[in-house]
Amino acid sequence: MNKAELVDVIAKKTDQTKRATEGFLDAFLDSVTAAVAKGDKVSIVGFGSFEKKRREARTGRNPRTGESIKIAAKSYPAFGPGKAFKDKVAG
Repeated sequence: MNKAELVDVIAKKTDQTKRATEGFLDAFLDSVTAAVAKGDKVSIVGFGSFEKKRREARTGRNPRTGESIKIAAKSYPAFGPGKAFKDKVAG
């Protein structure tokens, strides 16, 4: 399902226009993205949590040459599904 299909489904379920629904969805995504980028954890009970995690610097290997290389530390977004979401997917 892509964003347009998600907007269609939400618009039908909430009896809203597609334009309004897309605005709400964009606002939600922007809000979650900004909060996680700032370092906050966003938890939606029954669905899951979005948070910023950090991967420390480490030494890796170039598979082609076998040469050791330094891999810089970096932050990345992570999602952890909630129990209700996991149960629904598991069937």
